[in-house]
Amino acid sequence: MGDEDADSYRPTSMAGSSRILIRGGRVVNDDVTEEADVFLENGIIRRVERDLEIPGAKVIDARGKLVIPGGIDSSVHFQQSFMNASTQDDFYSGTRAALLGGTTMVIGHVLPERDASLLEAFEQMRAHADASSCCDYALHVGVTWWGQKVRREMEALVSERGVNSFQMFMAYKELMLKDSEIYQTLQTCKHTGAVARVHAENGELVLQGAKEALDLGISGPEGMEISRPEELEAEATHRAITIGNRAHCPVYLVNVSSISAADVIAAARMQGKVVVAETTVAHSVLSGIHYYHQDWTHAAAHVIAPPLRLDPNTPEYLIGQLGNDIISVVASDHRAFNRKQKALGKEDFTKIPHGASGVEDRMSVIWERGVVSGKMDENRFVAVTSSNAAKIYNLYPRKGRITPGADADVVVWDPDACRTISASSQAQGGDFNLFESQRCHGVPLVTISRGRVVCVNGVCSCAQGSGRFCPMPAFPDILYKKMIQREKTQSLRGVDRAPYSGDVATVTNSSRKEPVTPESDVPTRATARHTGVRDLHESSFSLSGSQADDHVPQRSSARILAPPGGRSSGIW
Repeated sequence: MGDEDADSYRPTSMAGSSRILIRGGRVVNDDVTEEADVFLENGIIRRVERDLEIPGAKVIDARGKLVIPGGIDSSVHFQQSFMNASTQDDFYSGTRAALLGGTTMVIGHVLPERDASLLEAFEQMRAHADASSCCDYALHVGVTWWGQKVRREMEALVSERGVNSFQMFMAYKELMLKDSEIYQTLQTCKHTGAVARVHAENGELVLQGAKEALDLGISGPEGMEISRPEELEAEATHRAITIGNRAHCPVYLVNVSSISAADVIAAARMQGKVVVAETTVAHSVLSGIHYYHQDWTHAAAHVIAPPLRLDPNTPEYLIGQLGNDIISVVASDHRAFNRKQKALGKEDFTKIPHGASGVEDRMSVIWERGVVSGKMDENRFVAVTSSNAAKIYNLYPRKGRITPGADADVVVWDPDACRTISASSQAQGGDFNLFESQRCHGVPLVTISRGRVVCVNGVCSCAQGSGRFCPMPAFPDILYKKMIQREKTQSLRGVDRAPYSGDVATVTNSSRKEPVTPESDVPTRATARHTGVRDLHESSFSLSGSQADDHVPQRSSARILAPPGGRSSGIW
């Protein structure tokens, strides 16, 4: 963009304006592209029509450019402690970087410690984000333990706090739930109409694989890829879908990283199961060969979970699945650490904090690898970076679409402009960039958040704390409409038959377990009550001197006349 064109995008000319006219661009939604002008007023899109004339409105000349909905990054980790390290980005620096990359809304993570209150953890994160966020945001809440208190707090978060998504982990020893606990969590999600996000890896085998690798002397970052093969992801993905199907709850698989896991998801969708999936920009662009780099720092910077896959065909395959709607959403899963923090695992790869930056680069990298490569068109690009997330989290069409009445979160996108990614010039946290030196077509020229011009040609003028929390309503149609209809037509019924009137066998030895108290947070241990014959596992030994069988005559010894194996010559 030349100097004359740049003058039309100066942030000082429009940053405080409440009436903006974007003229001459091609408006791109997930289902249609049209030539139209877009008029924004007081934070809302008012009109989308050709040849608009709005007296007094500030004008942005978008001729030759695309006008797209602001990106929605559905997985970011700001202001979080994880694996003994604190992320490099809080909600101010993280959302500022998001805006520079063309993303106008993020969904962060609340990760309560085991046995901690979900409500308290949520309120603490809300306080941080409200004071710092530069763009609109919402929050996922992690379910890291299970009990009746968790169930009650999940219900309260949905009905009173604007949360409609919960994340469960099948991996990470300190976070993962048992299958029965995941089942109960999914039942609660179904009851409340929440989105059930699942990180799917076989956690027990991951732990065993890490131990075996360390025992073999493999302590470097390559141990991450060796100990977490894609078959563990595929198995857990199938198991999560199965549990969701039994609980009659839609399942949202996160961080899909492998061909085999994507194939499991594709097969489940073909069978009619209600399953959606999210991958990350790193998994859809990079391979696991980086774990074998001679520079330990380079290799450790790529440690994320699940790991990048060694199969060089994986990134192209995942981009293809994004283009074909097998995978619906691409997130950054931004969790930035620096080199010193990664070095916590310099002698043990299991101690390298998992995470990398990406919130600033997500849109440009996916445009380059998806649209420029021919894997998806501009409409599908809008779908996987914005619209699908808006639909899944029940924010559509307020978010994720350029239409009258929607929030004025708009990006003027130059599909032909190029930029070279570098950690030295990034706004996001961390001192390493996974996409270092990659040249990307597709650049956000102007980013508008809630009707305010906040970024222009790489210059950001956003205000700390100007972002708002966006409540996410329950029961999104894209997930629950089909599920609710199925329950109406496929409800289980018993067989209407005459009662059995014959004899019933007598049970001579049975056990009865004490019921679990409904309001107990921790199930009580079952106590066995034995009836019938004497249970040989119950001791009759007493320290009182007298024993239960003292009335039976005893002999001090007995000669065995013909024992098995031959005659005895002594006392048995």
